[in-house]
Amino acid sequence: MSIRPVKQIVQARPTVEGAGVRLRRAFGFGDTSDFDPFLLFDDFRNENPADYMAGFPWHPHRGIETVTYVLAGEVSHGDSLGNSGTLGAGDVQWMTAGSGILHQEMPQGDESGRMHGFQLWANLPASQKMTEPRYQDVAAADVPEVIDDDGTRVRVICGDFWGKTGPVDGIAADPRYLDVTVPAGVVKTLPVKTSLHAFSYVFEGAGTFHNASEPVPAPTEVVGSAGAAQATEAADRSLVLFDKGDEVTIRAGEHGIRFLLVSGQPLREPVAWHGPIVMNTQEELRRAYDELRAGTFIK
Repeated sequence: MSIRPVKQIVQARPTVEGAGVRLRRAFGFGDTSDFDPFLLFDDFRNENPADYMAGFPWHPHRGIETVTYVLAGEVSHGDSLGNSGTLGAGDVQWMTAGSGILHQEMPQGDESGRMHGFQLWANLPASQKMTEPRYQDVAAADVPEVIDDDGTRVRVICGDFWGKTGPVDGIAADPRYLDVTVPAGVVKTLPVKTSLHAFSYVFEGAGTFHNASEPVPAPTEVVGSAGAAQATEAADRSLVLFDKGDEVTIRAGEHGIRFLLVSGQPLREPVAWHGPIVMNTQEELRRAYDELRAGTFIK
């Protein structure tokens, strides 16, 4: 077994999207080859309704899948195919845009005005860019959770983990999407397939991610910088990109840690990307926008 070294650690940056939604972007709209097959990851967390109520009005997607995971508040959605619904706390929506869809997503806070969730974009391979659009809407109660003897809890949204299989299936990139909570002071090693690209996103507490050539640090040790062969501390809104290996080891801090652990099979295909449409060539991208202007985008 080999521990994955930490390749990079960054803080999610403030970004404004949609009709004025203030969120934090961990990666996206640049060179995302290290995250392949994933393209973008946003953390939409806010306690001020004025910063998110304008939402994400009607917009197109083609060539990708979007994964929305809600922790607090609600997201109402609708699309050009006549689908509509509301995602609540703990719910997941995995939308395969495929050949093209127009949709809207409108966040609403909980009784305290809080809104929190994540959106991940996953690329589709060339062979599936023009597949028929589909949704997989998953209620919180249908997401399996496993609890280890040391108190570690893992919600399995997609993929197989500790004998449980997430409810989202049929995804091209063979992804695994986990919501992991590790209690204070606990050291936990989690398997990740060697062939997959993998990252973590910390959204509660803090902890140290252990690198291969160093002993697991005690909670009081000073940790080093990202990319060095030593343990790397990650706190709230930290994105941790891992290098090669088949497991990830984390020591939770004094208040514990909660993070997403996401992995997927890289496509290693050319990317032609503009806004919400991702194709393989510039010609395909131009054609998509020509169809959008001509009203022939929806197949």
